[in-house]
Amino acid sequence: MAIVKPFKAVRATRDKVALVSSKSYEIYTPAEIGAKLDFNPYTFLHVINPGYKYHKQDVTGEQRFKLVHNRYLEFKENEVFKQDKAPAYYIYQKRTPTDNFCGIIAATSVEDYHNNVIKKHEDTLRERELLFENYLKNTGFNAEPVLLTYPDNEVINSIIKKYQNQRAEYEFSTSDKDLHFLWVVSDNNDIEIISNAFEQVNTLYIADGHHRSTSSCLLAQNLAKNNPTHTGTEDYNFFMSYLLSESQLKIYEFNRFIRDLNGLTPEELLIELDAHFRIENRGQELYKPKEKHHFSMYLNGEFYALYLRKSIYNFTDCLSELDAYILYTTVLQPILGIDDIRNASKIVYSQNKSDGLELKTKVDSGEFKVSFGMLPTNISELKTIVDAGLMMPPKTTYIEPKLRSALTIYEF
Repeated sequence: MAIVKPFKAVRATRDKVALVSSKSYEIYTPAEIGAKLDFNPYTFLHVINPGYKYHKQDVTGEQRFKLVHNRYLEFKENEVFKQDKAPAYYIYQKRTPTDNFCGIIAATSVEDYHNNVIKKHEDTLRERELLFENYLKNTGFNAEPVLLTYPDNEVINSIIKKYQNQRAEYEFSTSDKDLHFLWVVSDNNDIEIISNAFEQVNTLYIADGHHRSTSSCLLAQNLAKNNPTHTGTEDYNFFMSYLLSESQLKIYEFNRFIRDLNGLTPEELLIELDAHFRIENRGQELYKPKEKHHFSMYLNGEFYALYLRKSIYNFTDCLSELDAYILYTTVLQPILGIDDIRNASKIVYSQNKSDGLELKTKVDSGEFKVSFGMLPTNISELKTIVDAGLMMPPKTTYIEPKLRSALTIYEF
């Protein structure tokens, strides 16, 4: 039973939302951030780059977090942001040139996270958990929701369709040619229908935002300890999420790029791989896998198809059937010497939404010696692994939609 509830969002006025909301900070290049800060006084990037006001870009740690809070207060004082007077759900639709996503922004429960009603598929880094918890503690808000997914639900779909037939509170386009809509669900009857529908959902799965959710839960634990009147209903006991049905998620794979061959020549690498794979040299023909347990490799100017020798490989559980895990246990760790797959000095990942040519171009540039590609993981694989109490390797899934910051803001 999932606890999902409405909240009073802080959000931009209708006339400014297109200027205020931004992509996630990490997506922008330094040049793009500079241009937006120079020419858009309303962008949320001013809030999360607070040193810009004082021509000081190297503000770090708690000083930066406190300045973020101050810039946020200024946006509220200047009435760029206003808080809704009553709790609401927010139906958000993102329409791209190729896809259409529509779900519900809501407050989800820390208790559900601890009780495994909200399940994660990746381990988090303690250092990043603590950093973001400190950020939340000092700023007092979260501007980017966690992406959660759930089985398709006709009741929830009917409410979403009802509002899609009405005028949206927000309707705006962005420079990446995406179209954004937001509807405010403040009707008490509709709120009750949505809440009751989610009460029938046994599990919510984190699709994106593992560190955000874990840090929110860590903050809630610490605030509860320091609150002698803690009841469990305080705003800090919840975190903002975007709930999207499973059928709407788009999952892409990450390509792997390796900087060296661990002392092997290309010919020696092929001999080592032969123990685990049937290998076909495809020459200059771009090869992309079409089945599970098939891999593409670009090495020394040529594409190869690698087909797992299933009679030799030992399938022990659902994780062992995952292609990213197979590649690690048969190639990356034993042959190429990559024990820590988070170690960017040896391995780099890149999401693959293109035609796969990146496998070739990055190796041909000389930066990497070999690259690997595979089929994307599907939602069924993800759920099976999570429900078995297992964790997927890092950079197994690149999941869309990617959400904008400051479309709705959750205060605690």
